[in-house]
Amino acid sequence: MIGRTLRAHWQAEDGQDMVEYALLLGFVALAAVSVLTGVRNTINNIWSQIGNGLSTGAS
Repeated sequence: MIGRTLRAHWQAEDGQDMVEYALLLGFVALAAVSVLTGVRNTINNIWSQIGNGLSTGAS
């Protein structure tokens, strides 16, 4: 009887999908942070060039 109950709990897959989606979301978030950290300087340079161009054009 105990063995049957333990086996039933061991084979239950009720929350497995949610755990897999949570792990996938975590990996995607980690990849996004890594990519954005890598291109931060490039984005900063682009915005600086745009700002400089706007201030030069307005003068």
